[in-house]
Amino acid sequence: METLNLSGSSERSESRLKSLFWPEIQNGSDVDYLGAQGYWICSLVSAVSLVLLIAAGRPITSVIVVLFYYLGGVGVRERSRYAAAIVFAVYLLDTLFSPGVVRILFSALLLSNLRATWIAAKWQPGSEDSVLPPRFSETWTDKFRDVLPARLWPKMRIAYYVFSAAYLVLSVVGILMVLLGKVPVVVG
Repeated sequence: METLNLSGSSERSESRLKSLFWPEIQNGSDVDYLGAQGYWICSLVSAVSLVLLIAAGRPITSVIVVLFYYLGGVGVRERSRYAAAIVFAVYLLDTLFSPGVVRILFSALLLSNLRATWIAAKWQPGSEDSVLPPRFSETWTDKFRDVLPARLWPKMRIAYYVFSAAYLVLSVVGILMVLLGKVPVVVG
């Protein structure tokens, strides 16, 4: 029973918080799990941003933000170090300007995705560690999480690099203008 792990009495080596925010990354399954987690976080951030920005009367900004976070999530799902880094950096900048508990938690989760992506990039191709689990397409969530990113990322990767770099530059310029007092901060 214990050999098959059917007894259910095995002890976890990590606490729940550590496994959520700073998990051990030992193989492709760990990286795949964190990539899926990052994809869902970016999808949620893009959906909430869409609703809030449209409600605030900023439809063009909402489209730009949705494209940035959703396509960044696609890159995170496909283990792109660049996408993981830029999504984390921009989300962290946004969190610093309007902090909140959920934003801080999401920033920590995006940091763990960035860490997993960088660790996995160091693995030798074809090694035991780098073997990824199979992706499924049975349910709509499988198709949304596994199939869609694999199809979108190769086609959108270069365009996302250019778009996200411009987005980051404009974000930093906007932050600097607010800090220097050139533009009043609009809340709500």
